[in-house]
Amino acid sequence: MKKQLLMIASAVAFAFTASAQTDSTSTPLQISGSVVAYYKYDFAKKPNIGTSFATDQNSVSLGMIDVALKKTTGKASFVGEVSFGPRGEGQSIPNSGTSGQSFHIQNLYASYAFTDKFSMTAGYMGTFVGYEVISPVGNYNYSTSYLFTNGPFQNAGVKATYAFSDKVSLMAGLFNGWNSYTATNGVSNFGAQLMVAPVEGWSAYLNLLTGEDAYGTYGTVLDLTTGYQVTEKFKVGLNLADFSRSKDADGGYSGGALYLQEGITSNFSLGLRGEYFKSKGGANGLTLSGVAPDKSVTAFTLSGNLKAGGLTFIPEIRLDNGSAAQFLKENGTATESASQFSLAVVYAF
Repeated sequence: MKKQLLMIASAVAFAFTASAQTDSTSTPLQISGSVVAYYKYDFAKKPNIGTSFATDQNSVSLGMIDVALKKTTGKASFVGEVSFGPRGEGQSIPNSGTSGQSFHIQNLYASYAFTDKFSMTAGYMGTFVGYEVISPVGNYNYSTSYLFTNGPFQNAGVKATYAFSDKVSLMAGLFNGWNSYTATNGVSNFGAQLMVAPVEGWSAYLNLLTGEDAYGTYGTVLDLTTGYQVTEKFKVGLNLADFSRSKDADGGYSGGALYLQEGITSNFSLGLRGEYFKSKGGANGLTLSGVAPDKSVTAFTLSGNLKAGGLTFIPEIRLDNGSAAQFLKENGTATESASQFSLAVVYAF
């Protein structure tokens, strides 16, 4: 009898182990990422345009190396993503006074799908607000918009998502203040996102984030992000956003960016980003990326994407024009306009 029980137990254990090893709901560990470097030349021969990442003048400069790990087992999944280099470190997230920082966590979160429609996620996540992201792989243009630079980059917290259908979903969550691993003043933000996909190739996201902002006060961001693949070669994107600080603080911003992208050949495409950005006034209005309170800037960025396997070359011309003299000429005098050229090399794996 003991021998028979031992044989049955061994068989069950073997079957369980085999089942676990061949579980169709478990995916292999996925490793992805990117590396990037760039050259930028401002025609005034000095750094002039105050948006993110393409900052160094007349220099071949490091961008970042980014590595992401992903895995799903049953209903549970996780994402861990870390970056090294200026773009993924000090240029996108404050060092909080820590010297010698050598890396930054871009994403570190776990999710659980309770049903096919309802899931929850907790951890540190790239923000759901806005059209552009930190990693250049997720953007068409290399230099970033004023809306991106002045919005949140990341949110730490917990969120729940319910998919009413494959065309409509709603997310709601509680988060720390902007870009903060830990909440110094407690969990202080509420966020929500409504996603609709009316037709194939078209999706839109209406986003809300309210609570403690990057300036230590309270404010609310309302953001609309949408993209439509009009034809196989032509895509249109739009980002509209408004950020208002609390009544006592004043300031904030409003603006919009239009993205037009056209495939020329199978390996080459052109994209134009046009943006209008205004810094709000008031007694405590802020100068944002060089834009003074009650002033605005209009920017046009023409970028090419030349692809060869995982490698993408991004040549780019950018022209910015302000309602005030927020830029500098070569001789140091103020002017309303600035222009720059950049060439970025991005490899995605």
